[in-house]
Amino acid sequence: MKSILYSALLAISCAGMLQACQPNSNTQAVQEEGKPLETDSVKIREMYDSSPVLSPGESLKKMQVEEGFTVELVAAEPLINSPVAMTFDEKGRMWVAEMQNYMPDTAGTGEELPTGKIVILEDKNGDGTFDDRKVFLDSLVLPRALSLVEDGLLVAMPPNLWYYEINQNKPGKKTLVDNNYTQGGNVEHEPNGLLRAMDNWIYSAKFTKRYRKKGDKWLIEKTHFRGQWGIAKDDQGRLYYNNNSQNLLGDYFAPGMGAANANQQHVAGFDVDLVGNNRVYPARATTGVNRGYQEGILNKELRLVNFTAACGPVIYRGGLFGERYSQNAFVAEPAANLIKRNILNEKGYQIKGTQAYAGREFLASTDERFRPVNLYDGPDGGLYVLDMYRGVIQHKFYLTDYLAKEIAQRHLEQPITCGRIYRVVPAKKEAKAVVVPQEPLQLVKLLEHKNGWVRDKAQQLLVDKKYPQAIPALRQLLKQTKQPVTAAHALWSLEGMNALLPEDVLPLLKQPQWSIRMQALSVLPSVMTTKNYTTFAQVLGQLVAQHDSLAAPYVAFLAPGIRQFDKPAADRLVQAVVKQYPANKYVADAAISSMQGREEVFYTKALAAKDTSSVLHVRLREVLEDMRNAKRSKDPELLAKEFPVGARLYKSTCQSCHGADGNGVKRLAPPLNNSNWVTGSKSRLIPIVLYGMTGPVKVNGMLYQTPDIIGEMPGIGHNKDLSDKDIAELLSFIRKSWNNNAGKIEAADVEQTRKAYKGRQKAFTMGELNTL
Repeated sequence: MKSILYSALLAISCAGMLQACQPNSNTQAVQEEGKPLETDSVKIREMYDSSPVLSPGESLKKMQVEEGFTVELVAAEPLINSPVAMTFDEKGRMWVAEMQNYMPDTAGTGEELPTGKIVILEDKNGDGTFDDRKVFLDSLVLPRALSLVEDGLLVAMPPNLWYYEINQNKPGKKTLVDNNYTQGGNVEHEPNGLLRAMDNWIYSAKFTKRYRKKGDKWLIEKTHFRGQWGIAKDDQGRLYYNNNSQNLLGDYFAPGMGAANANQQHVAGFDVDLVGNNRVYPARATTGVNRGYQEGILNKELRLVNFTAACGPVIYRGGLFGERYSQNAFVAEPAANLIKRNILNEKGYQIKGTQAYAGREFLASTDERFRPVNLYDGPDGGLYVLDMYRGVIQHKFYLTDYLAKEIAQRHLEQPITCGRIYRVVPAKKEAKAVVVPQEPLQLVKLLEHKNGWVRDKAQQLLVDKKYPQAIPALRQLLKQTKQPVTAAHALWSLEGMNALLPEDVLPLLKQPQWSIRMQALSVLPSVMTTKNYTTFAQVLGQLVAQHDSLAAPYVAFLAPGIRQFDKPAADRLVQAVVKQYPANKYVADAAISSMQGREEVFYTKALAAKDTSSVLHVRLREVLEDMRNAKRSKDPELLAKEFPVGARLYKSTCQSCHGADGNGVKRLAPPLNNSNWVTGSKSRLIPIVLYGMTGPVKVNGMLYQTPDIIGEMPGIGHNKDLSDKDIAELLSFIRKSWNNNAGKIEAADVEQTRKAYKGRQKAFTMGELNTL
């Protein structure tokens, strides 16, 4: 039975919200199970000619979930509105970010208004349904991420990252952690996530910084660029993410490794495409996708063929689903109203994944407004699904005229006052939340729990509270090497409590289980000092001599830690591991990650030794070429003064895919620096920017195509916020930046191009452009 408070909210909530989210009597036709799919496009469009707003109960009926599972509603409007991110506290309460003003209409009118909130949802009567709502923060502009740390809450609100102390469920002292967390200007391409990882650092998607609270100070360090929306971890603490078209990317190595060399653009083993198959199987026609007009985007049943809005991944660690589902990757696809399941397999330090099913999904809905945007493990072992529940999910910046027409035809703009949170659980198992105690020794015991969320929360509380009485018990858990996951949590708990000792780590480096050695190698920088580095260097050297191929990349990653105490010893270690594995790209890139400022020295040594065929030599040559290009680049501040609008637009619109240095971003986009498309004829460049470019593209002789980059660059010509003068200045800025030196583009040039291609919807292909 729901609480009186929740019933009252349902009864007296503002009429606008209640009426807007009530079901429409004109429900859509649904394909009957067992019958062949309709392929007549006219009939299909008639079947799905409307997308009525359904009540939570009616929307549940439209879901098709894996046999043996059930989907339960745990919160809905008016209790929640437009949820995009959440975290659980130790009491089992949900802290949820509400992005209420995301795309109020196809023009994004009023999106900048401060209507966003951080709310606390609680299940007061313990029936599994959340029935109480407290507003922790309001008047926010598009809040996008949050994380509980110590006695406070980290909140991302463009462009800042704030930390609020929590006083009796109310915000207390406010501290600015970073005034440049997001660049602003494009909601789809701003950092998010704020995941507390096993190594006690906080990581984001779409970002190159990590954070950690140390007393009253916040530490900020460089890390790898990861994904687009959503970030997750596995039992070993490795990170997973994705971009719109690639449903699962991830790291082979611990997150703290390999980001030390600013001259190195890519490090092998990070940002790996783990599941090459990006096919999706919607339960309904999905004509309302941004590029549905293009050949190959929809199949003959008008259903999306491949991911176009992959987001919010989670590695299932809840323990409730059974062993078959442990460490499976679940990925949300709001554009196709479904959730994908992938099975991951590990071999050595490498991870590969395959889709769990052919021709179907773990969960799919025929309700077009079902928009899963983030997935989470819960304290009860359930899989939690955040559903923004709205018609428009594509941001205005890239919204095509085709999609705008689809939105208008089915009246998808409104309402924007709904939102649901679901829990997926096995049908025949009870999902019961674990009560997380405050007693230190009980928290240590929870590090052995089968539910990864419980283990994480226990570790986080031990780290946040710094309980000294827990330290002996944690050291005992380090000896339980038959439970490597528990030992890993104990190891990082000690590290986070500033209680980890070198003698805790040394025995673990000699364990036969790779997962334990991996954690010991990953934690080494936290215990290495001027007094003990020689001992650790010796052990690392022994691992190389023993042909420990799994440890080899880590040995190279750890060289900077030794180098701060003994440069020759670090160089000997790098040379030894590279010599042992001359054809291993992971070892080579790990070695280069330890060489910042000394790349030329190592390259010259390789030449002197006539070692020009090794992977290290090849990779070093690429890095040195990037460094030379960077030195030749023009002063960005001077260009920003000459083209202020162009510089601002590049930073907010283009930089997240093409990079601040114009050299492109792996998995996203090719380089603009020294690009023949940028410096060549403006008659080809302007159409690309106005209407987009699809398919493979050759830049200075190198072919870029999926999965190396996203298959299409969307045009911005339909964006009514950008004038022809704005676009001309953006292109002029790009044509003058870095090593480019091409002529300016005028507003008249953009206007003329629009007239020449008036009415065009399709993006250009390389073949078309080459004829211009």
